[in-house]
Amino acid sequence: MPRKIIDISVSLEAGIASDPPMMLPQIKYEAHKDTADQMASFFPGLTVDDLPNGEGWAVETLTVSTHNGTHLDAPYHHHSTMDGGKPSKTIDEVPLDWCFRPGVKLDFRHFENGYIVQPRDIEAELDRIGHQLQPLDIVVVNTSAGLRYGHEDYLVSGCGIGRDATLYLLERGVRVTGTDAWSWDAPFALTAAEWAKNRDPSIIWEGHRASIDIGYCHMEKLSNLEALPPTGFDISCFPIKIKRASAGFTRAVAILRDDT
Repeated sequence: MPRKIIDISVSLEAGIASDPPMMLPQIKYEAHKDTADQMASFFPGLTVDDLPNGEGWAVETLTVSTHNGTHLDAPYHHHSTMDGGKPSKTIDEVPLDWCFRPGVKLDFRHFENGYIVQPRDIEAELDRIGHQLQPLDIVVVNTSAGLRYGHEDYLVSGCGIGRDATLYLLERGVRVTGTDAWSWDAPFALTAAEWAKNRDPSIIWEGHRASIDIGYCHMEKLSNLEALPPTGFDISCFPIKIKRASAGFTRAVAILRDDT
C-alpha cells in the first residue's frame, strides 16, 4: 500500500545563510569533464578519449561540521554528562529505537522571534490538537524560522524551547525532538541581548542543557513542517554513524499513516 512520505530535511547547500559565518559548509563540485583524468589514471594506457564523451565521474568534496544541514544532536553535544552524571551518549551510541517513532507537531509559528516556550505553551498546544504525549514520541516544533531558511534573517528567526518546557517533554518520555530553526534554543543574538541586561548565565543554551538532567537528542534545521498534520505520522531520523561525534546528518522524513 503506497504511503505518503514528506521530506522534512533541508538540502546541504553552500553559499546561503544557513549558519554563522565561521560554521558555513563548503562544497567543491567536480563534474564529469573535471575527473576524466582521474578515471583514466586507474587503467594504464587508457586515454580520456576512450571514455564515453570523454567523461569521468561526478563527485563532491565537503568541508562541513556535523551540525551543518539537517542533523541530529547527540546528548554529548549538549554537555559531557547526562542523566545526572552519566557520560553523555555520542551519536554512534544513540539508541536507534529513539529514531523511528510516532511524530507530533507543535505549531509555534505565532510566537515572536526569541520567545522562550514554557510548559504551559506545550500543554495548550497539546490540548488544541487533542494529543496526550506517549513515551518516545518524536516532538517537532514548527516555528517562524522554517520559511526563513537561507535568508539573511534565518539565524535570528523563531522561538526557542526553554529548559522547563524541554524537561516537560523529557519527563513524559520524549527522547527526540526537533525544530526548523537554527537551534532548539532561542536565537543566540537575542539571548545575548538578554544576557547583556541581566548577566544570568542560566539562560544560555538552557534547552540544550536540560540534557544534563535527562539525556535526549534533537534535530535542528528541519524543513517543510507546515505540510505536516499535528499527528498521524511517523518520523524516521536515523543519524549518520560517526565515531564519538556530537551529531550526525539525517535525512529526516515524516511517513503519513494510511488513516491520516
